[in-house]
Amino acid sequence: MLHREVGYLGELIRAQTPKRLPVVLTREEVKALLDQLDDAGHAGADPWLIAALLYGAGLRLMECLRLRVLDLDVAHGELIVRSGKGDKDRVTTLPRALKPALREQLRHARAVHVADLSGGWGRVQLPDALARKYPRAPAEWRWHWVFPQQRRWTDRRTGEQGRHHVHPSVAQRAVKDAVERAGIAKHATCHTLRHSFATHLLESGYDIRTIQELLGHSDVKTTMIYTHVLNRGGQGVRSLLDALSVLPSRNG
Repeated sequence: MLHREVGYLGELIRAQTPKRLPVVLTREEVKALLDQLDDAGHAGADPWLIAALLYGAGLRLMECLRLRVLDLDVAHGELIVRSGKGDKDRVTTLPRALKPALREQLRHARAVHVADLSGGWGRVQLPDALARKYPRAPAEWRWHWVFPQQRRWTDRRTGEQGRHHVHPSVAQRAVKDAVERAGIAKHATCHTLRHSFATHLLESGYDIRTIQELLGHSDVKTTMIYTHVLNRGGQGVRSLLDALSVLPSRNG
């Protein structure tokens, strides 16, 4: 097809993307899922803490795994998502209940960083050519991952080693197994926790614009999908059958 005249194709119809309502867990199901993750430890990362951040801060999985130390403001309860979907930065809430677990995770990550530095490594990849502008930055603690990978990567050209963040499959497998152990029949994934975050905020009375900012949506129409979730099902409409005062007995 390269460098060829296509010619007139007639009236073309653009394919429509099918609209699907997001899967949303109840608060009880979220608690049951997190309870099952509580003992699912992993070297370099805590699946429970990752899942709790997805739900508590409304993060996408990669936004959570790409968190660097400087993105956390534990004292003020804020979390900065850098270069999220659409290459946008945003600020979202950092749950107070996670402060002790985050401090423990940071202590673990710092111990890994110090050990790497003592071994002659301890450098991390930086975005947007920042390493050329700030040559010492890759070795600085503040730029390192909150959830470091267990093994170091090696640059085949230079022999230099460093660490990536934890691979997403670690959290995905842990959440999948936890859903099964909790007996949750819904098709729940890591992203389901973000959907549940938005829906539960709406249920609690927060306005749609605030939720839009926390989720990082460019258009409020994207956020409006969660109002459709609230308006469907047994709590959205009262069945006409329930309004009947007398129903025939089905007890035989």
